[in-house]
Amino acid sequence: MGESNRSFVLESKGKVKFEDRPVPELASPNDVLINIKQTGICGSDVHYWVSGAIGHFVVRSPMVLGHESAGIVSRVGSGVSSLKVGDRVALEPGVPCRRCTRCKEGHYNLCAEMAFAATPPFDGTLAKYYTLPEDFCYKLPDHVSLEEGALVEPLSVAVHLVRQADVKPGNSIVVFGAGPVGLLVCAVAKAFGASTIIAVDIQPARLEFAQKYAATGTYTPEKASAEDNAKKLVAAHNLGGGDGADIIIDASGAEPSIQTAIHALRMGGTYVQGGMGKPEVVFPITATCVKELNVRGSFRYSSGDYKLAVELIASGKIAVKELITGKVAFEQAEEAFHDVKAGKGIKILIEGVKD
Repeated sequence: MGESNRSFVLESKGKVKFEDRPVPELASPNDVLINIKQTGICGSDVHYWVSGAIGHFVVRSPMVLGHESAGIVSRVGSGVSSLKVGDRVALEPGVPCRRCTRCKEGHYNLCAEMAFAATPPFDGTLAKYYTLPEDFCYKLPDHVSLEEGALVEPLSVAVHLVRQADVKPGNSIVVFGAGPVGLLVCAVAKAFGASTIIAVDIQPARLEFAQKYAATGTYTPEKASAEDNAKKLVAAHNLGGGDGADIIIDASGAEPSIQTAIHALRMGGTYVQGGMGKPEVVFPITATCVKELNVRGSFRYSSGDYKLAVELIASGKIAVKELITGKVAFEQAEEAFHDVKAGKGIKILIEGVKD
C-alpha cells in the first residue's frame, strides 16, 4: 500500500507511544482490512495502561490498545462475499479457534484459543488499519453512524449479560454500577420488557443520567451493612412486593455491591456477575444456598449478541449516542485515557488516523 499503520501502543505499564507499523496483510481469503474511524475507550484498556495486567493477562511486550471500534472496509480477500470496499462496519474484536468444544457449542467467547484485541499478546484496534474475518464485521445500516458503530461492542457486552440473566417481560431487575456497561444493561433490560429497572451507584451524576436514560428508579448505597442496604433497596422500590428483585446484574465488580445484590434478591432469583474487581471477594454463600439462587458469570459476548446489538441500535430501541460525552483526535489518545481514568464523562471516542 506504500503507507504505514499509525498505532497507539502500550510499551509497558504507564508508558504509551505512537508508532508507525506495517499495514497488516490479509492472513486469509476470508479476511478484510478495515480503516478504523472511531474507537471507544474501555475500562480494560485503562487497566492495562495503569497496571500492565488484568489477572493472568500480562503485557510482556508492546501492544496496540483499543477494541471498541468501527470503520470502513479498505480491502477484501478473494473469498469474501458479504462485504465490499467502502462498507461501514462494527468490529467484533475477538476471533476464536472455531474448532474446540466450546466453539462448537456456540459459546465461542469461552474458547481457550481466543485471539482478542488488546488482550496480551494480541494487538488492538487503535491503529489506522486492522484485519478481521468478514463474519466478525457487522455492516452498519446507512442511518447508523460510525460513532454508534463503536458502541456496538459495549452494547454487545450488555446484551450478553441480559441474555445470561434470561430477562423476560415484567421482570424486576437491579443493576449495580451505572458506568457505560451498567447503563446499557438498563437499556437492554428495558428493550427486553423488564418493568422495573433500578440503577445503583455511589455517584449522583451517574444515577441522574441513568434515571433519564433507561432506569425506572435509582438507589444510592448507604454506609451500612450489605444486608441493611439490601433491605432499604428492596423497601425503597417495593421490589417483588418486598420479597426482593427477580434479577440482579452486577456491572461494578465492587465487593459491597456483590454482597448487597445477593441479599436483595427474592427466593429463586437470578444473579449475574459482569463487573470485574478484586480476584476474590467475601461472598454470602449461605444466603445463596438458602434462597436457591441462580448464579451465573458473563464474559464478553457470544453467538448472536453482536447481531442483536446492531439491530437494537438500528431499530431505535436503544439510543447509544447519548452515552458519547467526548471525542478526541487520534493524536490526543493519551489525554483521553487520562480523562477516562479520572472518571470524566461516560464514553469518550478516539477518532481514526487522518489520511
